[in-house]
Amino acid sequence: MRILRKDIVTNQSRSKTRLSRALGVALTPKAARYMEKRPYAPGEHGRTKRKQDSDYAVRLREKQRLRAQYGIREKQLRIAFNEARRTDGLTGENLVELLEMRLDALVLRAGFARTISQARQFVVHRHITVDGKIVDRPSFRVKPGQVVGVKQRSEGSEPFQVAAAGGHVDVLPKTPGYLEVELDKLQATLVRRPKRAEVPVTCDVQLVVEYYAAR
Repeated sequence: MRILRKDIVTNQSRSKTRLSRALGVALTPKAARYMEKRPYAPGEHGRTKRKQDSDYAVRLREKQRLRAQYGIREKQLRIAFNEARRTDGLTGENLVELLEMRLDALVLRAGFARTISQARQFVVHRHITVDGKIVDRPSFRVKPGQVVGVKQRSEGSEPFQVAAAGGHVDVLPKTPGYLEVELDKLQATLVRRPKRAEVPVTCDVQLVVEYYAAR
């Protein structure tokens, strides 16, 4: 049976909504709306009170929440954690700050995309530039002072016209202080390294550190 792209998108959307409810954090604007109506986990036992989770389960869920919000694989998170551990300062805070300097994360924070999945897609499809050069790796680490933008030939496409008009402003967190954004020009500058307190992700990073330290 031939599966239409619309069906694939719908299934992905349902999957994100279900994962959002399981983790207790909205991964998409649609999931956020759904969770307002159904603020409990999915499944027939979602409304019932859960038994007390083990310490391991709590740490694992927190690690999964962080992974899901950045849409990265376990191996990528582990690599970032190891780098954060080697960096001066608190490992958990370092971890979030390193993840936040990923190109796809900054495309989302700048308001060029509606979700982290869409931001990653824009990067992979070669619509995004850093200092005027096309970069197609979502994991690319943007440095302070570098400018993230949209390729000139892509600026006129509908998704970026919507973004330039502020179409995602109402569903995204306020632009953090480490980014200077000129939305109408589809440009954003990382002015400095992010600080954990400013990064709009829901996560107890100490539990993530404890999860990896115990392994």
